[in-house]
Amino acid sequence: MSTNTGHGPGEGALHDDGVPADDPRPGDGIGSDDRVRPDVGLRGGLLRRHRDFRLLWCGETAGKFGASVTGVTMPLAAVGALHATTFQVGLLAAATWLPWLIIGLPVGVWVDRLRRRPIMLIAAGVSLLLYVSVPVAAWAGVLSVGLLLVIALLTGTALVFFQTAYTAYLPSILAPADQPEGNAKLHGSASAAQIVGLGSGGLIAQLAGAVDGMFANAATFLVSLLCLSGIRHREPRTARAERPPRALVKEVGEGLRLATRDPWIRTLTLFGATSNLALMGFQSILVVFLVREVGVGAGTVGALIAAAGSGGVAGAFAARRVAARVGTARATLLFELGFAVFALLIPLTVGGAGMLLYVAGGFCVSVGVVAGNVLKASFQQSYCPPELLGRLTASTSFINFGTIPLGALLGGTLGTVLGLRAAMWITTAGVPLAALILVFSPVRRARDLPTSPLSAIGSP
Repeated sequence: MSTNTGHGPGEGALHDDGVPADDPRPGDGIGSDDRVRPDVGLRGGLLRRHRDFRLLWCGETAGKFGASVTGVTMPLAAVGALHATTFQVGLLAAATWLPWLIIGLPVGVWVDRLRRRPIMLIAAGVSLLLYVSVPVAAWAGVLSVGLLLVIALLTGTALVFFQTAYTAYLPSILAPADQPEGNAKLHGSASAAQIVGLGSGGLIAQLAGAVDGMFANAATFLVSLLCLSGIRHREPRTARAERPPRALVKEVGEGLRLATRDPWIRTLTLFGATSNLALMGFQSILVVFLVREVGVGAGTVGALIAAAGSGGVAGAFAARRVAARVGTARATLLFELGFAVFALLIPLTVGGAGMLLYVAGGFCVSVGVVAGNVLKASFQQSYCPPELLGRLTASTSFINFGTIPLGALLGGTLGTVLGLRAAMWITTAGVPLAALILVFSPVRRARDLPTSPLSAIGSP
């Protein structure tokens, strides 16, 4: 299915927090030409004319491929090699996202105080070593569900730093006029990479084994390291002045006030959090459902999820075009509610031709989520204050991603207590129900999402 920004678990469609507003500060490496200016917008696409964006795009696309492979091989390793229970598989997914609840808010402040690119490099390097440790532990005979949980927790922690820094870093290398194109390219290519990765995940698990398949994700972090190292843009050095602990609390509060007091940001953030609870609820047990309830093999699991994920490419392609015709607010409702209803096809999946029900339902969910993410990213770029990039990202991510481990635990618990198919019915029903938040909000009454930037922290 589709994607969320950054090197995260790659199996499902989740709502990200968008990409915040443009950062006008010049780099200190090659000067103001470091970013593409609006007056060169007709010289070709970003991938052709913007070297730094091309490198960032290559690194992220490779990362999405590896994360998607892991989204299939990690639960397959737990189920096949370690005979994990349904609850343990759900717990494994929860561990990856738990760090957003624990350190998500202070990380936003630290990212605002430090240069973002070095943070991304360190996070990618740590993740590389952690994913390599999985097959090494298996060769040494010490791999266990407990060790997988620890690795998932640590890679999730690295993801918090990488995602927050990446989201705040991206606008600093793109001019405002190029950001919509950059968003569409990143979301579209990420979805395409996930399709290939999900399809490859099952094949890799069959040929090399699910555990050794973790090398694929490790290799993508090496690609990310090389691409990030090649970016020429350099951020200005930040002041090293010591700040008391009380300042940390104050700055965290500023980001939270902006995320919770403004009616537009509050609505989209609350919707994302509620929707992610339902999405992760069924995605955390999806592999187990397809293997044990529907009765398909590892290779077929990857092919099915990849086919459903192709909706993400369609969503990225359609988002701006539909919004141009009907308005950004109306398009958001169409994608997030109209396509979400088809999630109810997923629990109907059975063997044989009945597997097409999952493909159809998953395809529509992916269309809606990715298209919604593209529209939300463009909205935040024009609406949010640039000086709060890290804090706003962390605050919305804390709320958006904070429900993901809860959703994973919910899916695992319901699957254990009520059975896999009943759990799928309950969690997939939550996907369209979450969109009712948009119906009872300013989004329903508007044609377009606002584009005027906020004038103050937390201003309504």
